[in-house]
Amino acid sequence: MTAAAIEARGLGRRYGRRRSPALRDCSFRVPTGRVCALVGPNGAGKSTLLALAAGLQRPSEGALRILGADPASVREKFAYVAQTKPLHPQLTVGDTLRLGRELNPGRWDASVAERVVADGELDPGARVRSLSGGQRTRVALALALGKRAELMLLDEPMADLDPLARHRLMGTLMAEAAEHGTTVVISSHILTELETTCDYVLLLDGGRVRLAGETEDLLIAHTLITGPVADLDPHIVVESRTTGRQLTALVRGSGAVSDVWQTDRPSLEELLMAHLRSPGAPALLTPTAEVAAA
Repeated sequence: MTAAAIEARGLGRRYGRRRSPALRDCSFRVPTGRVCALVGPNGAGKSTLLALAAGLQRPSEGALRILGADPASVREKFAYVAQTKPLHPQLTVGDTLRLGRELNPGRWDASVAERVVADGELDPGARVRSLSGGQRTRVALALALGKRAELMLLDEPMADLDPLARHRLMGTLMAEAAEHGTTVVISSHILTELETTCDYVLLLDGGRVRLAGETEDLLIAHTLITGPVADLDPHIVVESRTTGRQLTALVRGSGAVSDVWQTDRPSLEELLMAHLRSPGAPALLTPTAEVAAA
């Protein structure tokens, strides 16, 4: 089995005694070399998971390993971009890139970092405090790409960008990841964009893992059916809606489908939204996402 970029066993994180945990009993793995979409509603635990992976927080229970080790011991091997894009406001853009080079000796790729900045037509002499949100995002991603990390942890990295800039930067990110075999874990609410860029999915909801594994395998495991109302056994029904005599359902299972039903393959957005609307549907992890017994 491919080595794990991220592996969690019974992972939980609680903030205070009276609040519901941000994460609870999460066990999964993300193999190296994947581009993983981390998705879920607000408050699902996505940012908490990425902060734990970056070593900025400690688990309340369970364990999380990054590239086979504790996150604190492999900081030089991963890059993390938080939603807030924390940068030194007094530094110029050029000084920020030089700081990246100094903090990552022997690994720094100045060409890609400078290209990301130049593509945004940023003045190297401009101070970070004067930049717009989208410009700060570009500088933060330039630092992450310049580090030439084995694993990139990106928390809503494109949220401040206009559609064209987001498309171009996503293209740069995917090209660099493909060329260097970088593992990317990226959280986003733009599901249609993730479907064309990500080959792995991790769906969190209510602090738990609902889906995890290869995008293709998760889609193949489900079928959209439309037709007359009828018994759906032996399929696992993720979601079903009835309008008059017409049934529309997303099902999982290998049972035969009646000839009277029309069958289609769901899109990634349809799959994820159906699971989010049906919190009682059973979780599904493909074999590569399952954690082997200790």
